[in-house]
Amino acid sequence: MPRWAVLAAHAVPLTVLPSGIWRILTVTFHMGGGAEQGSGALPDWLPVRLRVVPLSVFSEVLAFSVVGLVARWGEVFPRWIPGVAGRRVPPMPAVVPAAIGSAALTLTWTLAGIAEMRGDFPLSFDTLEGVAAIVAYAPLMRWGPLLGALTVHYARRRLSRAHRAAPPPARPGRPRA
Repeated sequence: MPRWAVLAAHAVPLTVLPSGIWRILTVTFHMGGGAEQGSGALPDWLPVRLRVVPLSVFSEVLAFSVVGLVARWGEVFPRWIPGVAGRRVPPMPAVVPAAIGSAALTLTWTLAGIAEMRGDFPLSFDTLEGVAAIVAYAPLMRWGPLLGALTVHYARRRLSRAHRAAPPPARPGRPRA
């Protein structure tokens, strides 16, 4: 596996982490304005923590799943998964959602960046809170392009004839089943 791919895959969860931490801190300490109950941003009956904390955890889990594009468990199902343990992971069920996700993330965060530069968002460098929000969300602009590069690499590697013909890679120190 090329070093750039491994580094990129492990960088993706780190690009998502600051925004998740920011969201959780915002609802915990009622920072950021507009995120509190009764502000009009959410229904009054829905506690904001029921939306923000799961969103942050879900985002981080999705970001970590990118590691599967460079890890063994992205090519061969782990032995703890009943019924498919040790079998090859079909590449297209990984490539298609990753490609769609890459395009959606790139478009979303590019448009958000443009909107911020135009002043459409209330973020500002005038307050410490505004600077912290910008610093927390700016790394998300890298998520889509990193995922895109890793998706192309995974697809090329997994869909090549040589790779399809080869048996699944053996784990060091363990016999093949």
